[in-house]
Amino acid sequence: MNTFRSIVAIAATTAFIGLTTAAHAQTPAAPTAPPQAPKTIGQPKSPMMVPSMIVLNARSATLKDGKLILDGISPNAIIFADRPVRSAGHALTAHLLEEWTINAPDSFFKTPPNATVSVFSKSKKGVVDAVVVLKSPKLEGERLTFDVDVLEGDLSGGDGAVSVFTDVINLPAPRRMSHRGAWYVGSGAN
Repeated sequence: MNTFRSIVAIAATTAFIGLTTAAHAQTPAAPTAPPQAPKTIGQPKSPMMVPSMIVLNARSATLKDGKLILDGISPNAIIFADRPVRSAGHALTAHLLEEWTINAPDSFFKTPPNATVSVFSKSKKGVVDAVVVLKSPKLEGERLTFDVDVLEGDLSGGDGAVSVFTDVINLPAPRRMSHRGAWYVGSGAN
């Protein structure tokens, strides 16, 4: 009988310790620090506005009747600048598309950007390209449609992955979506 009581006492003590440990584990952690500024690599110079590029990637593209249709659009866009700043980052594609909805002097709504659409071609064993003006984007699930003016080229034979290289100005700092993206700033050395 003493053995039975000893086992019950050990089991009760173990259960109590387990409950207090579990309760302690669920105690909320101390508040975390607020989000930090962009990650800096090297010795950065003072902030400045710099021409940058946006790259959108998708599984396929169709260019027809004044429309560019990107199927399987990536949920994020790559944004980068070359020398001397060497900044790079990415933003959600949905946030980037807000640039076409804001009626401001430096927005894509007022000044739609030019872009090169580059699509892999299995039959030509290379790529096909078109240069377009991107206007009025519409995102529906994984399909992004732009109204476009075709400046040159076409996408005939383009049946593979696509990248859209868009020229922009004054990125990353001053754009409206920049506060919601991730940016990495280089040293500014050549």
